[in-house]
Amino acid sequence: MTEVFDRNGDYQAEKKLNFLMIINNEEQSFEHRGKIYHCALDITMDYIGGKWRAVVLWYLMKERKRFSELKKVIPDITEKMLSIQLRQLEKDGLVERHVFAEVPPRVEYTLSKSGESLITILNELASWGRNKGYTEGKLVKDQSRKKKSGVSIARKKRNL
Repeated sequence: MTEVFDRNGDYQAEKKLNFLMIINNEEQSFEHRGKIYHCALDITMDYIGGKWRAVVLWYLMKERKRFSELKKVIPDITEKMLSIQLRQLEKDGLVERHVFAEVPPRVEYTLSKSGESLITILNELASWGRNKGYTEGKLVKDQSRKKKSGVSIARKKRNL
């Protein structure tokens, strides 16, 4: 038997093998954005699930960033995928896109109020990941963020 919470935070014993939401001793579902959810976590994962969404949100937690700044701090994401994720996060209401009337145009991204409500969750997820990294892995120097040019100033002078 699996235990689940009801709305009051009390435990309810679950009798079926699949996970159901038991609220006030009744099986319940959420209808949200045209879909039926049998578990509240499914709703959350629709918003922040996948490989990149939570990572993009993580880097927007402290300050607004331009597209190129996000690409720099998330080196493994392609520009196309970053663009897709930002559009979806904006559509979902977690990120706001700010366009400045300048030449060339400047666009910055920030967390919306709804996105800010995820900060505690994102911090907890990161803490869990750090714990797994320390207990089951090891800390190594990050090689992915080295400058791509790789040409030193001294070497440039020699070639002049």
